[in-house]
Amino acid sequence: MNQKLKTIILWALPIILVIALSYQFLSTSNIDSLKSNGTTIAPKNSAVARVSYGRFLDYINSGRVTSVDIFDGGRNAVIETIDSDLDNKVQRLRVDLPGLTPELITNLKNEGISFDVHPVKTTPPALGILGNLLFPAILIGGLILLARRSNGMPGGPGQAMQFGKSKARFAMDADTGVVFDDVAGVNEAKEDLEEVVTFLKKPEKFTSVGARIPKGVLLVGPPGTGKTLLAKAIAGEAGVPFFSLAGSEFVEMFVGVGASRVRDLFKKAKENSPCLIFIDEIDAVGRQRGAGIGGGNDEREQTLNQLLTEMDGFEGNSGIIIIAATNRPDVLDSALMRPGRFDRQVTVDAPDIKGRLSILEVHSKNKTLQEDLTLESIARRTPGFTGADLANLLNEAAILTARRRKESIGILEIDDSVDRIVAGMEGSPLTDGRSKRLIAYHEVGHAIIGTLVKAHDPVQKVTVIPRGQAKGLTWFTPDDDQSLISRANLKARIMGALGGRAAEDVVFGKGEITTGAGGDFQQVASMARQMVTRFGMSELGPIALEGGNQEVFVGRDLMTRSEVSDSISKQIDESVRVMVKDCYKETYSIISKNREAMDKIVDLLIEKETLDGEEFVKILSKFTQIPEKERTPQILN
Repeated sequence: MNQKLKTIILWALPIILVIALSYQFLSTSNIDSLKSNGTTIAPKNSAVARVSYGRFLDYINSGRVTSVDIFDGGRNAVIETIDSDLDNKVQRLRVDLPGLTPELITNLKNEGISFDVHPVKTTPPALGILGNLLFPAILIGGLILLARRSNGMPGGPGQAMQFGKSKARFAMDADTGVVFDDVAGVNEAKEDLEEVVTFLKKPEKFTSVGARIPKGVLLVGPPGTGKTLLAKAIAGEAGVPFFSLAGSEFVEMFVGVGASRVRDLFKKAKENSPCLIFIDEIDAVGRQRGAGIGGGNDEREQTLNQLLTEMDGFEGNSGIIIIAATNRPDVLDSALMRPGRFDRQVTVDAPDIKGRLSILEVHSKNKTLQEDLTLESIARRTPGFTGADLANLLNEAAILTARRRKESIGILEIDDSVDRIVAGMEGSPLTDGRSKRLIAYHEVGHAIIGTLVKAHDPVQKVTVIPRGQAKGLTWFTPDDDQSLISRANLKARIMGALGGRAAEDVVFGKGEITTGAGGDFQQVASMARQMVTRFGMSELGPIALEGGNQEVFVGRDLMTRSEVSDSISKQIDESVRVMVKDCYKETYSIISKNREAMDKIVDLLIEKETLDGEEFVKILSKFTQIPEKERTPQILN
């Protein structure tokens, strides 16, 4: 039975029921429309008034009743009376009778009143049986259809019956359209995962030397680095049954449903072994147990317990490899992370310059680039970008190219796309001369400090064109190797952030400083406090005074607690204040000594609205000596 026919039946049955019941109701009462002796009896509501049974008997005794028509087996009657007060006018009245009693009939005969008893019109037997059985039949048929929808049709109201079933997407031969050649920039992670595929395809290569297939692989890394893409590549390469789902699909509001889904998932996986199970965002179900509020009987913990048992419990699951992805490994339960469950933890970090170049080669295959634009220049322009960021960058550049009616992507589109991704949409240029000049001094102050402090990243661009929430921006090109940062680098960044306020102070005085440095001060406070409390870069000594994880409800304590005494807290605050104060004094001194150069650059910036790094350094070098920056060598080939 197809869906269209089912829909027709569901609509037709209630209509048939209404028609049958209406016919049965109308046929059981013949007072509304009935012919008697060739005369049509008026319907009930045609009587001008109703009288009680007692008044009806009084009318009979007084001789005012001329005729009586009895209906419905003696329950109702329509009478004709003569009212002497209305010139003997004939009146039709309605009477509710207690029944067709012999006394009433005798009384009517004695008074010589004409009466007629109209028999009840009975329903045909077939129609009566249909009316009595139709509603139960509709009810039973509806339940059958709902049960069939819950078993084979998605989205039906019977899905409540399927709470305990796994929602994993299953493919006997996963055709994801992605293979390892489509994944670039994460070569180390690819090597580990290629071994997993080899385990599935040629297990004898490893079992012959006593190696066993890994039970689980945990992909760890920031968002956008390609964890899910790697899982798709594994599915496309392995050629084995593949289950995929998100960690949140296990958890429901009813306790025990998640554990039931885990059992159902592994039951299906055992039936299709060897196979792969991919769980995205596993931290939704795998967070540390006994954390925060709630006991050990909540839904998430029961689900996690069942998952731990299925991965490496009494029975075990040979031939099933679980691949999971998360960007929050710090909150996962330690029992989930141990060998035997997740034997391998593969880190998928943001790519270096060689990785970015490989990713750009993949995503630029269907893009047309200008001859003077190279992928190497884009890779150098985008330190810190992930694979998703680079794909989005080229797509935004292609959109800008089409909007500007160009045939190929140029360096201008790449620069505008980078600015748009990092800082937001470009706003309208400022027209207020005073505000524009103040913002120009603020941004040039950042750029001067970034250029004259040796340990600071070099300036890439200075602009007074608003983007996002910022009225002006100064861009720096950071070193690609950001894993280790020296004390000199951190101090230089603090000074660079303070350069805007120092420029306002030098040029306009303390009475005219603005709120434009609010965001800079937040960065300054964060960097200075971390230098004191986490990196041991102050007079307090080489000691960590704050824990790395101070959030509540992410897998550990209910309440955050201080790890230092009140006296140490005061020393921390004082150290942060002294460090920032010293940096500001040095920044103020550099800005004051280069006031003439700053005025010239501000005039040019107001005129052109944007200056690139090379032009800025060229102008500044006419007034002062520019220190040579120390850069980490970057090798592309």
